Amino acid sequence: MVFDVAIIGLGPAGACLANLLGQRGLSVVVLEREAAIYPLPRAIHFDGEVMRIFQNAGLRAEMETITRPGLKGMHFVNAQGDTLLIRAGTAAHGPHGCANNHYFHQPELEAVLRQGLSRFASVQVRLSCEVSDLKEGGDRVELSVTDRVHQTHDTVQARYVVGCDGARSLVRKALNAPMKDLGLHQPWLVFDALLKPGAPELPSYTVQHCDPARPMTYCNVTGNRRRWEIMLMPGDVPEEMVKPENLWPLLARWIRPEHADIERAVIYTFHSIIAEGWRKGRLMLAGDSAHQTPPFLGQGMCAGMRDAFNLAWKLDAVIRGQASPDLLDTYESERSPHVEAFIALAVRLGDIIQTTDPQAAQERDRKFKAGQPEIFSFPSPRLGPGVLTGDHPMVGQPMTQPVLDSGQLLDEVLGQNFAIIASPELLSQLSDSTRNAWAASGIQVLPARDKALMAWLQAQQLQAVALRPDRYIQAVANTSSELAALAWPRA
Repeated sequence: MVFDVAIIGLGPAGACLANLLGQRGLSVVVLEREAAIYPLPRAIHFDGEVMRIFQNAGLRAEMETITRPGLKGMHFVNAQGDTLLIRAGTAAHGPHGCANNHYFHQPELEAVLRQGLSRFASVQVRLSCEVSDLKEGGDRVELSVTDRVHQTHDTVQARYVVGCDGARSLVRKALNAPMKDLGLHQPWLVFDALLKPGAPELPSYTVQHCDPARPMTYCNVTGNRRRWEIMLMPGDVPEEMVKPENLWPLLARWIRPEHADIERAVIYTFHSIIAEGWRKGRLMLAGDSAHQTPPFLGQGMCAGMRDAFNLAWKLDAVIRGQASPDLLDTYESERSPHVEAFIALAVRLGDIIQTTDPQAAQERDRKFKAGQPEIFSFPSPRLGPGVLTGDHPMVGQPMTQPVLDSGQLLDEVLGQNFAIIASPELLSQLSDSTRNAWAASGIQVLPARDKALMAWLQAQQLQAVALRPDRYIQAVANTSSELAALAWPRA
């Protein structure tokens, strides 16, 4: 059998991509070298756009049962305990139709994603299978696979291969893709704890302790889970720092050993790198194999989910012969500048949080108190060049997801394909041939009769928007001729 897509790696990015492709009916094999989900905490945050992606994958309700919304935001506090800035959370329904921050325990999130794959007969998951070689030829790629349990060897064939295989990616090595370094390589101690009954009350929000003597981050995760990220200082010995006798004194202002159990204490070096060359022929990268970001914005896993949503509809269109394979080149051209904008801001934010010079910290605090923290404006970068038309500021941005008059969220009405939202007056001016062509292509047309859609179009001074399957705005229009002239990806 030749699968449509082989995904190497069943972490969050690989599992999300497999769900999205399975929804579209493609044949998918996922090859994961480990036998089970890694049981300890890793990523703990995703944003509203990612919850929207899970919604489109049919898993929002399941994700809501294992996450909590971060409604109280992030507080930045200096060494004297003064609050420098509060980045507030969103209301229950932000621009993506949900809270804009969500906290979770990664093993639970991965379990939801893997359980989601059981919905699709066309998706196979092979655990304890390690890929050792890739050979591209003709219309397929041959993967050499070893079953790590039985020590047997096999080959798997697929039309396309996506490497979601992490920082040491085999696929990235096969692509010979160099890594662009954005400058941050700082070791931190990441400490996860399970609070016991009777533990002191801790903040219900995230705190950035901008103390030049020892920068730290505190996170309320879910339930009794708490995380501290502690910057290593000159003279610290990493292997000594993770020992309980050295770890607990760092947390003495909050908790003592009798208040919590250590779940994990590990040293991570926070990197800021991005691959140059995400696709070559039938091989592609996604998630940590394509980019790594420091955690100061909580955007590491988010970037991988956006990769999956961008890539899923493009792979589907190419495999079904509805678009040229060249469409896959727009994956990197769109996603790379977008993720780099987030990484660059995380690096700049890290420079401020990691300030260890007392005088520089005083100057930083002065600027905060004077109301000059422009560094903390959360980015909404436009996608890079790709399946986009025009230079309107909204093109290349995700469409907001309001609750419609029916009580449904926008994406629940639009489905999985391209869509047009337009004023009824503009739609009435279109020819029958245009309407028929759209219908034949599966393009969903939604007249903007709902109050929320009418208000949004009016605020943007627009009559119509064209949306891609990943719900980014492809184009805008104010006349029937502009709308009829829209170009769609084609073979």
